[in-house]
Amino acid sequence: MSTDTSPVSPPLPAVLVARPETAGLPLVALPLLDRLLVATHRAGFSPIVVVSDRPLPPLPRSSAWKIPFTHLPAIPSIQAPTLLASTDQHLTPADLRQLLPAGGRLVSSQNTLLPAGIVTVTPPSPPRGSRGDETPSLPPPQPDPWSHLPHRKAGPVARPITDATSAREAGEVLWASLNSSVDGAVDRWFNRPVGRRLLSRWLVHTVISPNQISCSATLIGVVAGFLFTLGSPPVAILAAVLFQISAIIDCVDGDVARAVFKESPLGKWLDIVGDQVVHAAIFAGIAIGLWRSQPDGPYLWLGASAVLGGILSFLVVLRGLRDPSRITGRLQALIDKATNRDFSVLVLILALFDRLGWFLWLTTFGSHAFWIIALTIQANAHRSPVKTS
Repeated sequence: MSTDTSPVSPPLPAVLVARPETAGLPLVALPLLDRLLVATHRAGFSPIVVVSDRPLPPLPRSSAWKIPFTHLPAIPSIQAPTLLASTDQHLTPADLRQLLPAGGRLVSSQNTLLPAGIVTVTPPSPPRGSRGDETPSLPPPQPDPWSHLPHRKAGPVARPITDATSAREAGEVLWASLNSSVDGAVDRWFNRPVGRRLLSRWLVHTVISPNQISCSATLIGVVAGFLFTLGSPPVAILAAVLFQISAIIDCVDGDVARAVFKESPLGKWLDIVGDQVVHAAIFAGIAIGLWRSQPDGPYLWLGASAVLGGILSFLVVLRGLRDPSRITGRLQALIDKATNRDFSVLVLILALFDRLGWFLWLTTFGSHAFWIIALTIQANAHRSPVKTS
């Protein structure tokens, strides 16, 4: 039984001011207030108060996540450290999370002051507008409730939002940031750009979920594997094209999930397991197709070995995921390089020249080399003594 009795710091409250000019502005399919609410909740702030004397815009993701908040017509009394932020900006959970340990005020990567920071007193009420606008908002530039606070640099996507144009510009920056550590050159320069232009930017406005997209990518990859089994060079080219389409769609699910806060543990596992199913189908399909056209070749044995190597590699990675202490920087870099989708282009090129046998030889040796090296790195990390201060 644990004997640690050290107190756990309570979460800080948050006051979010829904400015009428920006609260409902869409940024990649979600209103700015919805994005700010989700980011604040994920950063660990609680309770959350939303300030506005007008009806709030639709909050689809906050509603889906059942994020609790209180809607008030005026800024409540602040007597303890509290996050004060307005909808005149785009922030991520990571941006806000860095304010929790030490406070401060956020500034963008371009050194622009952002209306978000930890305050300890209630800011004075701003003057009413000439047209009777009595909507509560952050105070005017003077006095500034954050003037004495240290600046905390926000991430590259954080920026002020003043109108629809700046919201669209922030959306483009957000799209450009939605990459993955496993992306290879083909993903960065082809799969993701094509997927975003043709699918992602449309799918974020639909009810289609990232998990459904993941399952579609897996299904297309399995169909490609079946076509490879037919052993016809022209059909193999079609199969390679389908495999490339599967790789493109496999990028789309992550883009959509990260763009509109639809990530989930189930989605992560669907993506991981789906990749392994597709890889096994491709390896086995190519082997069976080559065996059909060249019965005397060693292709069935090579295919079985490649599938076995893929399964063992998956089990070694799974072992590391279950025990994060085994995932070192070297192992993570190895996993990222080995699990990217760049080899889909190699399959397509070799199919065009009717040289898929070369791919099978490379895969057979490569898959076994991967799990042996990965297992060795894990074993060495587990035996290494933990450094203590």
